[in-house]
Amino acid sequence: MSNYNQSPLPFMGQKRRWSSEFRRALKNFDNCDTFIDLFGGSGLLSRMVKDERPDARVVYNDFDDYHVRIDNIGRTNKLLADLRAILADCEDGKVVRDPQRKKVLMRLRKEAQSGFVDYITLSSSLLFSMNYATSYEQFAKQTIYNNVRQTDYNADGYLDGLIIEKKDYRKLFYEWCVCDKVCFLVDPPYLSTESGTYTGYWRLHDYLDVLQTVKGTNYFYFTSNKSSIIELCDWLEKNYGAYNPFHGATRVDIVSRMNYNSVYTDIMLYKRKDVEFNLNVD
Repeated sequence: MSNYNQSPLPFMGQKRRWSSEFRRALKNFDNCDTFIDLFGGSGLLSRMVKDERPDARVVYNDFDDYHVRIDNIGRTNKLLADLRAILADCEDGKVVRDPQRKKVLMRLRKEAQSGFVDYITLSSSLLFSMNYATSYEQFAKQTIYNNVRQTDYNADGYLDGLIIEKKDYRKLFYEWCVCDKVCFLVDPPYLSTESGTYTGYWRLHDYLDVLQTVKGTNYFYFTSNKSSIIELCDWLEKNYGAYNPFHGATRVDIVSRMNYNSVYTDIMLYKRKDVEFNLNVD
């Protein structure tokens, strides 16, 4: 099986841009035999760890039930095939109007009545770029576009070898923090952005609580320049002598572009508790 460098189904916030840098940085953690993906998301970090370290135990905290979407890929592919037929005469990338729009919604309702519907995956095929819906009711209120994927999704082997959990990250952390050879993968929702299946918006104290998971541990921590968490920790250390969990960590930056006028910096920090790296990579 070839290594996955992106998640097989759409997921907001997946770490596909970090594939090369993350795989390279993992070589510094040969002292660890267990990796705990506290905010598993699409599972891509867990998958890359298992690919690079097949000998290691990898725990994927699937709080978003991504594995359920993977288990139902067959149903999703069948539904997309039906949608391609319905939209065969519609122009690619354009707004879908009646009667085809009504036929699309009728097909979604039928699928919803008969079982599971992966609305997030369907969003990438039927809604405007970066928009998504999580229910039939939300789809019915939005403008539908003909962006239907023309090939089937495939996730063969994506979850192989992973231990799947679904727990509050704090509970999972405290179960494993007493073990010596553990590395924590910490990728919380970004500050002031929607926090997915965690209720509401994460506030500053929520992010500060997460820092307990990188205090004296082996870790990878992901954030962006939008959060200012790193600057806050640096300031508290400099002015009040506070403990800075990022002191001595290696930092890697990747510039990301949402559109032609929106640019931000994704940040990965990693540290072994018995080694202080002093290399900052721009």
